[in-house]
Order: sequence, then C-alpha cells, then structure tokens
Amino acid sequence: MEPESELPAATTALLAEFSEYLRLEQGRSEHTIRAYLGDLRALFSHLSRVGPEDVDQVRLADLRTWLANQHAVGAQRSTIARRAASVRAFFSWAYHTHRLARDPAATLRSPRVDRRLPTTIEVSQLRAVLDAAAAATTDVAEPIEGALARRDLAVMEVLYSTGIRVSEACGLDLDDVDFDRGLVRVLGKGGKERIAPLGRPACQALADWLAVRPLLIVPASGRAAFVGERGGRLDPRVARRIVHRALAAVPGTPDLGPHGLRHAMATHLLEGGADLRAVQEILGHSSLATTQLYTHVTTERLRTAYQQAHPRA
Repeated sequence: MEPESELPAATTALLAEFSEYLRLEQGRSEHTIRAYLGDLRALFSHLSRVGPEDVDQVRLADLRTWLANQHAVGAQRSTIARRAASVRAFFSWAYHTHRLARDPAATLRSPRVDRRLPTTIEVSQLRAVLDAAAAATTDVAEPIEGALARRDLAVMEVLYSTGIRVSEACGLDLDDVDFDRGLVRVLGKGGKERIAPLGRPACQALADWLAVRPLLIVPASGRAAFVGERGGRLDPRVARRIVHRALAAVPGTPDLGPHGLRHAMATHLLEGGADLRAVQEILGHSSLATTQLYTHVTTERLRTAYQQAHPRA
C-alpha cells in the first residue's frame, strides 16, 4: 500500500463536508464513513504525488490509473470495487451539490467481484453452542458475572433468531422489543426500519437478561437493550468477542463471528422451506440478488449430501 501524503486544506475540508453528508443525510454508520474516507484519502494522497493535486482537475483517466495501481500491488477485487464505489459516491455528491463543475467518476467501472459462498454452521452445531451458553448462566456465583452470562446468551439467541447485524443488535432499545408478538424493530443501514421475528428461546433469553439488567445499568445506559460491563450501550466489538467466545467453547465449531450467525439463520430458513422474499425482508436486503446467494449455499449442501449418500451419484 502506498504511503499517505498530507492532503491540501481544500481537499481535507471537502472530505469533512462529505463525511457530514454521509452521517446526517445518508444515515451511514461510522464504520462505513471511515471506510469511505479511508479510500478517498488514499486516492488523493496518490494524486498529490503524481497529480493532479486539485480535486476539480481530476480526470477519469487518473481514477482508472489509481485503480490499476491497486491491482498491480495485489489488492483484492473486492477492495478495488469498494474503493471505486467510494470514489463514485464522493464525486457524484460533489457534482450534484455544485462543489465541482463535473463528475469524472460518472463512468468509472468496478472490477467484477467473484461472489464466494458464505461459510455456515450446521443446526446441530449451533444448538450445541447455544446450549453451552445457556449452561454458562448457571455456572457462576457472582451476580455481576451471572448477569453478563445471561446477556451473552441473549446476544447469541437474538443474533441467530432475527438474523440482524451486530451493529443493529447493539442499537436495540427496550422499546424495540415486542415480547407479546415475538418481534423486534430494527434500524438498519441508511436509517431504514424493519421488523424481524424473535423466536421463543430468544424471547426467553432476552427476558432473563432484562431481569438482571438493573445490576449493570448507569444513567448513561438510557434505553439500550444491551449494555456493557460499565453500563454503556454494548459496543459491537464486545458483541463480536461474545460470539467468537461462544463458538470457541464448542470444539469443532467453525469460528464465523456475528455475521456467520446471520448467514446461518438465512440458510436454515431457506432449508426449512421459507420464501426467499420473506428472508430478504427479514434480513433487510435491498436487492433480492443478495438473498439469492443463500439459495446457492443450500443447493451446494444438498449436492454434497446427495453425492455422499446416493449409490449412483
């Protein structure tokens, strides 16, 4: 990766304005904003060395050369595609808000990304993980440790039951949970709201956690459904550690992380005969093509089972 150079003040100011646009008008997450700005700083750092340095002088050829350099130094196609998307978003915003007279990235293409099938986990393995997490809630004597164990179980159950993203789980408020109907209200990407079903075991685990939540809350807890050891809203990084730790507790279980639970939920629903569009709505996918990737997962699993079991496969 090329070393970053100090950017001109005008470019830095423009990036700051773009950041506010992403945050306030697009409702992008801080993680997404950091990714966009990192890509753009890398671009303008490159241009500050090879030119042109002024943003309004950038040409389509300059952008293509930069992406070609990324490929030459071994960047993955997915990384190059993401950086191209960041550049297109920035220049489109700058052009349509009259900060630039033209959009050099309007016809910038991304490399075709090979879509790999997501790794998933068997139902029996996941059941063992959740059973182990449930057993851990009874193996502690200290009230605080017991409360944290219940929280960890609730995090696992909610992630698998609803298929929501880890950031969405950490963003849940107490008012977002409807125990009577078994539903949660989720604020997803771009500030889009959706409803996801909450299964009975997840409802029970969540209710058990909320019963001991007062042991951890502080004034800063607010209405956060999940809180950390110090009482603040649960950080997604902590939630990821919870998932990795729970999966590691059962030997032979793939270490998939929170997104792996989302993949597992979608795969298991489709294997159980769920409608593809219903799964799309639950997951909050804007495109059905994204959800269709899971149909390939289930097809591959069926093919493997057939080849192992059929005498004339």
